[in-house]
Amino acid sequence: MRDILRRNSGVATTADSVDTIGMAKQTSDSTPRKSSLAGQSESILGSQELVAFVATRDPSQAKKFYRDTLGLALVSEDEFALVFDASGTMLRVTRVQELAAAKYTVLGWQVRDILQTAKDLQRAHVILERYPGMQQDELGIWNSPSGARVAWFKDPDGNTLGITQF
Repeated sequence: MRDILRRNSGVATTADSVDTIGMAKQTSDSTPRKSSLAGQSESILGSQELVAFVATRDPSQAKKFYRDTLGLALVSEDEFALVFDASGTMLRVTRVQELAAAKYTVLGWQVRDILQTAKDLQRAHVILERYPGMQQDELGIWNSPSGARVAWFKDPDGNTLGITQF
């Protein structure tokens, strides 16, 4: 099950080893600035790489989940965070003493085939969430008014994660 999200994302990936220092050191000097929709002549962060964060109280469990269950490549690990490559986006699973899990989706993946990804997650013993009042199919997939199909699951710390097929 190591490559569930990587295989079903429809995004080509490189080798499992990624240089996070290189990811972090890319300078804005080599990236052209674009006009924003807000009327500014230059974008402040629109052309910069996004770094995603999620918290964990138990790095050992988080590593097993994000690396072994979801198939994200573990790039580095230190006393502050586990760093994963999520299809080119740096995901920092930050160690915290206390965590209040959000009641909303904190991370999500766009997948090419949500049915296959949902089945793969279930085979990996990931429970897809059910929400009262939402009409979800037998796998837990909800059809949004826009036509997107969405399913949710939780990491070991209770953070809500999602998969979406647009």
